[in-house]
Amino acid sequence: MASESMCWGVELGASAIKALKLGATSDGSVEVIDFAVIPHKKVLSTPGLDADDAMRVAIGQLASQYDLENTPIAVSVPGHQAFARFAKLPPVEPKKVPDIVKFEAVQQIPFDLEEVEWDYQTFMSPDSPDIEVGIFAITKDRIERELTLLRDVGLSPDAVNVAPVSAYNAMAYDLQFTEKTPGTVIMDVGTTSTDLIVADAGRVWMRTFPIGGHHFTEALVDKFKLSYAKAERLKREAERSKHSRHVFQAMKGVFADLAQETQRSLGYHSSLHPEADLKRIIGVGSTFKLPGLRRFLKQQLQLDVYRMDEFKRLSLDGPRAGEFGAVTLEMSVAYGLALQGLGMPTIDANLMPVAIMRDGMWGRKTKWFGMAAGLSIAASAAMFINWMMNNNAVSNNGAPPSIRNVVNQANSLRNEASEAGVTGESSTDAEAQQLLDLPNGRELMSYVVADLGQLMSWSDAQVADWQATNGGGPDNAFEVLSYTMAYSKAGGAGGGDIGGGRRSVAPVVSQEQYPDKAKIKVVLDVQTSQRNAQRFLFSTVLPWLQANVEREGVPYVILQTDELNYRSLGAVTRGGSDRENRSRDVSREIGFEETYDEFDRGAIEARRRAEASGGGGATLGSQRTRSNAGQPVITGDIDDLAPLPIPENDEPGQETSRFTIEWTLAIVPPEEREGAQENAEEGGTE
Repeated sequence: MASESMCWGVELGASAIKALKLGATSDGSVEVIDFAVIPHKKVLSTPGLDADDAMRVAIGQLASQYDLENTPIAVSVPGHQAFARFAKLPPVEPKKVPDIVKFEAVQQIPFDLEEVEWDYQTFMSPDSPDIEVGIFAITKDRIERELTLLRDVGLSPDAVNVAPVSAYNAMAYDLQFTEKTPGTVIMDVGTTSTDLIVADAGRVWMRTFPIGGHHFTEALVDKFKLSYAKAERLKREAERSKHSRHVFQAMKGVFADLAQETQRSLGYHSSLHPEADLKRIIGVGSTFKLPGLRRFLKQQLQLDVYRMDEFKRLSLDGPRAGEFGAVTLEMSVAYGLALQGLGMPTIDANLMPVAIMRDGMWGRKTKWFGMAAGLSIAASAAMFINWMMNNNAVSNNGAPPSIRNVVNQANSLRNEASEAGVTGESSTDAEAQQLLDLPNGRELMSYVVADLGQLMSWSDAQVADWQATNGGGPDNAFEVLSYTMAYSKAGGAGGGDIGGGRRSVAPVVSQEQYPDKAKIKVVLDVQTSQRNAQRFLFSTVLPWLQANVEREGVPYVILQTDELNYRSLGAVTRGGSDRENRSRDVSREIGFEETYDEFDRGAIEARRRAEASGGGGATLGSQRTRSNAGQPVITGDIDDLAPLPIPENDEPGQETSRFTIEWTLAIVPPEEREGAQENAEEGGTE
């Protein structure tokens, strides 16, 4: 979005519409020109309320009471309605970064890029050569729904950004973030969700989880049997109520959930960036007004917690100064949006559809077309007359000898090229073709990841029986550290021994049945604190593999389940308070997407079916897959993709054993799989 001298930043919130109009000054700073807070008659999370109609009424009220014409407008979409992913890029030349980011976007976004609006931002730390990228996306259906609400009242925005990105832009400008700024967590507690933004050493990471003011209200509804509207009013007036002690006691569980989810998110960030040193939390958002919330978070998270009651680089003089100060806590997103319209954002991501932006640019330039057309006609006439004069002068002279020499030399070189065979049809570059084919067949990964989630869920279900005969231990079976999926073409190696132990049982399907099929080798890196860890491994992983060899709707079969291919990587003893040994947050990142996001639908549906069947084989007949001859090795942290259980913290002093487990998958269509099974049975009868 081009820089302008003024801009409206408009946050379409669930409790109110917050709008802030900023203007750029001659010294490079910004000033408040106008602001507005239009509360909804009912919070949009009220059961039975038509949220679109309520939002349309509030937008219409804003447009009728304030002058929004002839000024650029930037609006936000809530964090739980969008998609944000962060990844490290390989070392490449700067000019190749866009191509690498597009490839990463294809891998990270489970929709075709034609179905989403997306943008990205790269981050670099002066102390590290690594380049990180933040990818932001939203489905075209969702962005069109929001733009339709605005068009209904005659508004056409110039930029659309994700709310947590705008909140970060506001804090980065207002607090003047640099690479030397202490590690800061921006916590925007809204009505239906909380945006958590971590800023450290020039990098940014963010996550949205579904806990907000709505859940505090629901707690009061359940406790005191009130209507939603009365519970909402009681929450807002809790501090002044004579029953305040009972009110806060009813909301105690939500306070604990909010702190726990924040702790898990920060723990997950620490696992990605062990060197990060977080010092403080800055709270914004209307729900952060709840009394006692700041003190409770400080006690639970052991970090300094501040509330953004006033901006450092933005103020308003005059009769409305007190009114603006009272709503400062709610204005961070609108602040960041207005900065983007002024060309001053730290993260300049714009999810506005390109076609609409192009139409807007042409519309603003229409008034200049008439003048340009007149000048064009005059210039064309002058050029034509000048050409006629020059053409007559040239026609009277013969071609210079130097031109004839160049033409003859060009003809000679063309003949030499033809004789050398370099002007014919070119052959296909196989390596380049493989690189172009990399995104194909990525649906297979969602099936494998769903299998990993089912395996871990089923293993967790066996813990109680195991501990009944082997002694106590943690509630979870394993902690998944990482996974690797290596693809091999048909006829290639199907995954060999990685040097671990093997334990034999009766064979089910041998790898030799499908020598002409492509294979996927899966290597799982886990650790467990269960007693007799090696025997526990054989009693959980191996039975699950044997029970799920062939399943309807799954595009592959599991090979070599007559034995377990594993390797023990040793054991360590953990201390319960040692932060370095703290287990990773695995499932909550995906749990958020299950509730609020339509992305990654294959993995979410697989988990639901696995839970319904008790961890057994899932039927995934509604999903499709494509084979790919150029698929690369896929590796990463399982908690980025798989809906796995949350590992509990180990008890102090408990021994933890680590293993790598390997199995091989053959990509076999169901009809060929059934024929192969029948042939195997007939051969056994003979």
